[in-house]
Amino acid sequence: MYQPILATLGYVLTPDREQVLVIHRNKRPDDIHYGKYNGLGGRLESNESVTGGMCREIWEESGISVDRLTLRGTISWPGFGKHGEDWFGFIFRIDQWHGDVHAGNHEGTLEWKPLAQLLQLPIWPSDRNFLPMVFDTDPRPFHGVMPYHQGAMVSWQYERL
Repeated sequence: MYQPILATLGYVLTPDREQVLVIHRNKRPDDIHYGKYNGLGGRLESNESVTGGMCREIWEESGISVDRLTLRGTISWPGFGKHGEDWFGFIFRIDQWHGDVHAGNHEGTLEWKPLAQLLQLPIWPSDRNFLPMVFDTDPRPFHGVMPYHQGAMVSWQYERL
């Protein structure tokens, strides 16, 4: 039976769309993401909507408030968790926000990186498959399946509707 952990993942852009806010997961060596750069996000709580969860995670992790976000896609990650748990993520682009970004949180440091260089950072290699669609101009969301086995992507399939 497929009972994934529901999560959000968001990428915050500067108003000129030149920079993206990422977290460098460098604070906990036991973190499955340790050493990698990633968007902001986390698990949904039982009493919140998907967009509410994304806004809460952005606030908790960065100190900024979301004014406008766009659902860019969804990804099913069977077997992705540290102990083989299944995850299902709602992927957002955050185009408008306000507030002052923290220096970091308990997971790592927050950094603005040039969007054009995002794929050259130490990210999950599999993220290179979907990140271009987060920032492209195609209005159709993507919906993908990215199974993992022993910490590595096994395959990638997606469609845009």
